[in-house]
Amino acid sequence: MSTEKLNLLDFSSPRIRTLHMTWIAFFITFVVWFSHAPLLAAIKEAFDLTGAQVKALLILNVALTIPARIIIGILVDKFGPRKVYSGLLVLGSFVCFGFAFADSYEQLALMRFLLGFVGAGFVIGIRMVGEWFPAKQVGVAEGIYGGWGNFGSAAAAMTLPTLALLYGGDDGWRYAIATTGVLAGLYGVFYFFKAQNTPKGSTYFKPKKSGGLEVTSVKDFYFYLAMNVPMYIALAVLTWKLSPAGVALLTDSTATMLYVGLVVLFIFQTSQIYKVNKHIFKEPVPENQRYSFKQVAVLDVAYLVTFGSELAVVSMLPLFFMDTFELDAVKAGLLASGFAFMNLVARPTGGFLSDKFGRKKSLSILVCGLAVGYLIMSQIDGGWWIPLAVLATMSCSFFVQAGEGAVFAIVPLVQRRMTGQIAGMAGAYGNVGAVIFLTVLSFVDASTFFMVIAACAAVVFVAVQFIDEPKGHMTEVLPDGTVQLIEVS
Repeated sequence: MSTEKLNLLDFSSPRIRTLHMTWIAFFITFVVWFSHAPLLAAIKEAFDLTGAQVKALLILNVALTIPARIIIGILVDKFGPRKVYSGLLVLGSFVCFGFAFADSYEQLALMRFLLGFVGAGFVIGIRMVGEWFPAKQVGVAEGIYGGWGNFGSAAAAMTLPTLALLYGGDDGWRYAIATTGVLAGLYGVFYFFKAQNTPKGSTYFKPKKSGGLEVTSVKDFYFYLAMNVPMYIALAVLTWKLSPAGVALLTDSTATMLYVGLVVLFIFQTSQIYKVNKHIFKEPVPENQRYSFKQVAVLDVAYLVTFGSELAVVSMLPLFFMDTFELDAVKAGLLASGFAFMNLVARPTGGFLSDKFGRKKSLSILVCGLAVGYLIMSQIDGGWWIPLAVLATMSCSFFVQAGEGAVFAIVPLVQRRMTGQIAGMAGAYGNVGAVIFLTVLSFVDASTFFMVIAACAAVVFVAVQFIDEPKGHMTEVLPDGTVQLIEVS
């Protein structure tokens, strides 16, 4: 099976059908998640929003996604991707209706905050695709899932303004956004009845305990706790941005309560992680059942600098082109869109390279290319020939998104029963990266911003050298105690 070519048009193959059904589910979650962005002008006019309130909506859109990806990762490992994806799409559709037909800014803000949970849908398909494809194809399959699904944000930008015009009237934007909710709800029902968690005859491995990632050594336990800290710092930064020091959506007292809540949540999560892993302090885990948490940590920081930088750059690139080359908004937006369009081919290419030439080598080369790409972008100024600037931007984008594909080509090969949680943590780190880089951008100019990303990529390149190439098999234990080997190379 592993040497069979991946024929995406072979709809008689259950694996290919599952891949297509799953990337479409991801695509729809991104259409819903980013449905507000191309309609912000109409939303701003309808509610007479200030600039600060618009910024608050943008921050709220990503605020919940960091913890949501961790939670979704736990749920998908416990209940399976079919139920979790279906449930997320159906519940997301109701929240989408709430946003579309909000009658106050407070309701609008709450619904936008809750829709951040839909942005965690990406994690679910990583486990689903990992279950259906063998090690030698999983990279390109995950790349297709991620790259094609991620295009949902661009599809929303291209179609929803036109749809709003077709509906007409002052409420056209509401019906356009509600349409995405209808689509999500219907597809959630379809996915529930048509998708399967595993191929026929395969076992769906579940974690022994829920509440945190299982680790297999005391050293990895403390390493895991340390890796949780940046996520809470990112959430604290988002709270600060919503406080009077930022866009002033929250009062000082509310912000203080949230800071205290984050500390309490961290303590609670630490207690849950200990509860899941306390047995490792009493007796060592058998050698054949161990994995190195170092693998997870390196993938986390690699996704921080790849997807994190993509989220940050996509949000500032149109304005960068406008200011640098004195272009109007339409032309600048078209030029900047090339960065997101690369997802269609770059992410699957990153997965293919990982399958073909090795996981560690491919990720190293792509992160190195990303660093060089951002270094070149830091040199772009008004004296550049515009086509050359676009070429440099798209070349950098290729390495960014191919790097994302290479990261998730490794995720399913670390520990099968915890693929959802590992994907959730890596995905959360992508949002942490976006918070870090956008915060940096608020203090420096664009050139320095690109150089900071390049410097971070150089550090991550060093970290990638410590990752272990997946070889041989991983060990999973069935509920009856039987040991099963799963191919990872």
